[in-house]
Amino acid sequence: MGKILITGGTGFIGSHTCVELLDKGYEIVVMDNLSNSKFESVKRIEQLTNKTFKFYKVDMLDFNGMCKIFDENKIDSVIHFAGLKAVGESVQKPLEYYNNNIVGTVNLLRVMDRYNCKNMIFSSSATVYGVDNSPPYTEDMTTSATNPYGYTKVMIEQILRDLCIADSDWSVVSLRYFNPIGANKSGLIGEDPNGIPNNLVPYIAQVAIGRLEKLSIYGNDYKTPDGTGVRDYIHVVDLAKGHISALDYAKNHRGFEPINLGTGNGSSVLEVVASYEKACNKKITKRFAPRRAGDLAISYANVQKAKRLLNWEAKYNIDEMCVDSWNFTVKNPKGL
Repeated sequence: MGKILITGGTGFIGSHTCVELLDKGYEIVVMDNLSNSKFESVKRIEQLTNKTFKFYKVDMLDFNGMCKIFDENKIDSVIHFAGLKAVGESVQKPLEYYNNNIVGTVNLLRVMDRYNCKNMIFSSSATVYGVDNSPPYTEDMTTSATNPYGYTKVMIEQILRDLCIADSDWSVVSLRYFNPIGANKSGLIGEDPNGIPNNLVPYIAQVAIGRLEKLSIYGNDYKTPDGTGVRDYIHVVDLAKGHISALDYAKNHRGFEPINLGTGNGSSVLEVVASYEKACNKKITKRFAPRRAGDLAISYANVQKAKRLLNWEAKYNIDEMCVDSWNFTVKNPKGL
């Protein structure tokens, strides 16, 4: 059996997926340019699993660098996490996002094609449902986006779909994540963004630990039970396990398959804050700010397809997600 290449393997979801793969006996190779993660992740993954693996500091825009990885390792599948992912930044730097995410992915696919490696699990996002669909989102809905980051996911899915039509040997599962939070129970790995977090839970965590003064909640006038946005939060360990189920599926099925990974339930921002306050036993200082452009009132998944095709479903609830996030934060108050 060949190895699994994990691009972006030192990031939040990537590192947790590496742990699950190693624990299941897979051999992995990790590639990351470390632009939004730290090499410390590699050490922590090895510490958690008592296993070692090859790490390459390579960028997706480096075609020859990726060829070297395939030259030196027998890769039979790729889990593709690598990509820039801050919505706000993508609006300010669209060229950087389109170049990195789309050109980088095309490079990766060309390398895979050259080495006859035609299985990919792609890290997509619920952002591909845009603003015209109503939740719960199903995989057959038309895709669109409200920002360059979202459009990189929409376009990459189209590229992958076209590739599978052109060459029936390809097998691609595009996993559309909802809102991953939480951390490994050990507290050794978790979400550790550079700078002020874009995502709610690491933001709450940094307020709880004292790194930031208060939480800004964008919009409290949505048509939701408490006026704040509702999202489908999923534990990162559940999400990581979904990738292993997708790998098994891809080995036995050809073509392009989009699949939602979520819990199928929504929680509002204030519900998450209340759950986090329970986990850390502190009050979170917060203020309401105006809505952000492109933010939806409600987003949650229909998860039937993942149950049916992958035999996978999320196990953790929001309280458990917050407990694990806080455990990571306490053990790594300054990040990794």
